[in-house]
Amino acid sequence: MDDLEKAILFSFDESGAIDSMLKSQAVNFCQQIKETPSICRICIEKLSLCNIVQVQFWCLQTLSEVVRVKYTSMSSEERNLIRESVFSMVCCELVDGKSSMRVLESPAFIRNKLAQVLVTLIYFEYPLIWSSVFVDFLPQLNKGSMVIDMFCRVLNSLDDELISLDYPRTADELTVAARIKDAMRQQCVEQIVRAWYDIVSMYRSSDFEVCTGVLDCMRRYISWIDINLIANDAFIPLLFELILADGLPEQFRGAAVGCVLAVVSKRMDPQSKLNLLQTLQISRVFGLVSEDGESELVSKVAALLTGYAMEVLDCVKRLNAENANEASKKLLNEVLPSVFYVMQNCEVDTTFSIVQFLSGYVATMKSLSPLKEEQRLHAGQILEVILTQIRYDPMYRNNLDVLDKIGIEEEDRMVEYRKDLLVLLRSVGRVAPEVTQVFIRNSLANAVTFSADRNVEEVEAALTLLYALGESMSEEAMRTGAGHLSELVPMLLQTKLPCHSNRLVALVYLETVTRYMKFIQEHTQYIPAVLAAFLDERGIHHPNVHVSRRASYLFMRVVKLLKAKLVPFIENILQSLQDTIARFTSMNYASKELSGSEDGSHIFEAIGLLIGMEDVPPEKQSDYLSSLLTPLCQQVQTMLLDAKMLNPEESTAKFANIQQIIMAINALSKGFNERLVTSSRPAIGLMFKQTLDVLLQILVVFPKVEPLRCKVTSFIHRMVDTLGASVFPYLPKALEQLLAESEPKEMAGFLVLLNQLICKFNTLVHDILDEVFPAIAGRIFNIIPRDAFPSGPGTNTEEIREVQELQRTLYTFLHVIATHDLSSVFLSPKSRGYLDPIMQLLLYTSCNHKDYLMRKACVQIFIRLIKDWCARPFVEEKVPGFQSFMIEAFAMNCCFYSVLDKSFEFGDANTLVLFGEIVLAQKVMYEKFGNDFLVHFVTKGFPSAHCPPDLAEQYCQKLQGNDIKALKSFYQSLIEKLRVQQNGSLVFR
Repeated sequence: MDDLEKAILFSFDESGAIDSMLKSQAVNFCQQIKETPSICRICIEKLSLCNIVQVQFWCLQTLSEVVRVKYTSMSSEERNLIRESVFSMVCCELVDGKSSMRVLESPAFIRNKLAQVLVTLIYFEYPLIWSSVFVDFLPQLNKGSMVIDMFCRVLNSLDDELISLDYPRTADELTVAARIKDAMRQQCVEQIVRAWYDIVSMYRSSDFEVCTGVLDCMRRYISWIDINLIANDAFIPLLFELILADGLPEQFRGAAVGCVLAVVSKRMDPQSKLNLLQTLQISRVFGLVSEDGESELVSKVAALLTGYAMEVLDCVKRLNAENANEASKKLLNEVLPSVFYVMQNCEVDTTFSIVQFLSGYVATMKSLSPLKEEQRLHAGQILEVILTQIRYDPMYRNNLDVLDKIGIEEEDRMVEYRKDLLVLLRSVGRVAPEVTQVFIRNSLANAVTFSADRNVEEVEAALTLLYALGESMSEEAMRTGAGHLSELVPMLLQTKLPCHSNRLVALVYLETVTRYMKFIQEHTQYIPAVLAAFLDERGIHHPNVHVSRRASYLFMRVVKLLKAKLVPFIENILQSLQDTIARFTSMNYASKELSGSEDGSHIFEAIGLLIGMEDVPPEKQSDYLSSLLTPLCQQVQTMLLDAKMLNPEESTAKFANIQQIIMAINALSKGFNERLVTSSRPAIGLMFKQTLDVLLQILVVFPKVEPLRCKVTSFIHRMVDTLGASVFPYLPKALEQLLAESEPKEMAGFLVLLNQLICKFNTLVHDILDEVFPAIAGRIFNIIPRDAFPSGPGTNTEEIREVQELQRTLYTFLHVIATHDLSSVFLSPKSRGYLDPIMQLLLYTSCNHKDYLMRKACVQIFIRLIKDWCARPFVEEKVPGFQSFMIEAFAMNCCFYSVLDKSFEFGDANTLVLFGEIVLAQKVMYEKFGNDFLVHFVTKGFPSAHCPPDLAEQYCQKLQGNDIKALKSFYQSLIEKLRVQQNGSLVFR
């Protein structure tokens, strides 16, 4: 072993036996050798002498790199040496008088690398320099399996490296590939195909491996060679003979199947394709798929049948001539039963989309009305495929039931996977409604009879089909129970599912019952069965917490739909829910998992909807409500009394419990409307007022517990809607407490509450607002900046986001005050000191804020204040200094300079809305301030932007006219003209 061989061995070592320093030296030594001028000769010599595979690989790799990188700079002698030596090796001839057999006897990866070197030469030299490479290779095949194997490897490598479009190719590679394919078609493809045929015919009984290699190679080339070379009376019978020969190895038969699939998939015009498909007599292989669903041959035949079916379906779509269309439909009907079998029982090839194919087939059925028996049968088989495909794998049953990480992932995957299949179901439902509904009925009936180990997935899938069917039914069909629906819904309600304890089954069962509530509304005899499904262990009392929570929400939806029809059942419903009510508001509830949207409040909302109806007798209604509110309020009062004695751990649990109770009462109140509680049944209103009284004490006892403050605020919102003006006596105390300890986030919530009060009661809240406004203004101006927020790294903090949200809410609040005839609040003695900061903030925002909707709101506030505070004809100023502020500061900065700035983009919709308000503001200022405004605006503002006198004159005319649209249009064109004149030389603001 010489130094190079040792160095190669050391550099390839992965065992760790070689010292890292030594290995590094070996790698460097090999690299140096690569740079020597005689490297090609060294490699060829080593290949003819050395049996060490690492050395062989290194030499072939080096040859490949040298040819690829240095081909254009090589001498003709060097090229000849590589060409002759490599060709001699692949053909098992002598190289420099020495046998090249040792390379061909090496492992497959060495032979592949040798093929790769030859293909690199073909890339540069065929057909212009080395035109005879393939023609010279063909006679060598007589030497036997070793050379045939190399020939296949060369053709496969050519496909991998250059021809196949399965890999991304550069423009140069595509050009070279086209050149090589054209030359091969012209020169040697026929001879190569003849060689393939002869080899397979000769070796079919003696060397299966060689035959398999030849067929796999041939499959790659069928897509671009003349199809008649393969699809003829010699090759096709041979391929089918091999496929159907029982005694041959599966791999060999599978390779023949691959060739037939390549023939089937060949791109051509539809009529030629149809003729080709008819000659194949594909029915000969139908029986093979049912032999053994797991074997390699079966999956190959499955791929052939699905590929064939796709091509036939394509012919059906593309052929218009009646006889051709009928012929293609006949082929499709012939293959479909086998394709359906494949879809349900075999591993389907990834290139075949079941949904895409079946959707295409269903589309062809749409033109047939009524469906023929054959199509009805196929519709049933498609439904069978859908049912099979949407079924969960039993191996995930426990994961899905407890909903662990694996269960969540599997459920998410299945939800996504099912989408297209359920769209397909709806398509079948439209084309064959009768078949679909009967199939779903039978599926459900069958699923229930399955043994326990299969039951869960079968039942869940059948229920999912029934649920999905409802999505495609019209409201009228649902209401009347069209088709078999009048049979399906009762069947659903009466069927006892042995696997109802399973989470997935229970959930889809409840969702499906809810889906068909329109039918129940019309057929009230089924109401008891519906209530039982939600109230017993199938629903709210289900042992799985995920199911019971979802059942609570769905039950609330059911109550909303059935409403008055449930009055006779209220007693029974409340009786059934007693333990649930207690559980949701019990002391230890807070320790339970799961909260958020399904936190139990849905049960209370459902009860509120039930007992809040006017159909319920007044005494009963009072009793029901009292029996719910009294214990809840007592719990809160007990906790408030014990507040001082709680340790931190107990406090957390108590706070969570109080939150839960407030949410329950809040949800309960949603069922009661303002008219009922204030006019027709004031006793009910009194109960809610007493409750509000109790809950407001929470703000006094726990002033700094933010979650509790939020929940109480939410309840006050609710009571504003429910109690109407009778809530007023409670507001001063509530607002005082909420304002006392508020952080920016809470202050924003406080303003939202005031907005609700103003929008509902208008000027009735004047005194309340007058009282709290100074404290609000004082607090907010200490928090928010007077100009822009800081920007740049580190400024997007939670704290800054909360202050930004508070600022946005403040603008809405000021806007609501101004637009509800309450602007006098700004002028009261207590608030007057904040008028200037408010005006300055509104001015800055109207000119500079990034959010154009905020700017618009501020401009609208100014317009309203002008109308409120400035009488016409001019008398003594109601607000001294306001008119001059509007003319000198607002008009100049907002109405002129801010729009003149090029950042004011007229192409944006929000900007145009703001611009409309700015133009309206000018009109209102002219109406209220007259020439004081006009003279100042035109003589002070326009000259600073070099506005020509004629344009200024036109502006005055438009402003004094009555057409606001014409004014807006003119003012926009004026601004655009002034911008051009400025040419960026003047920075406004």
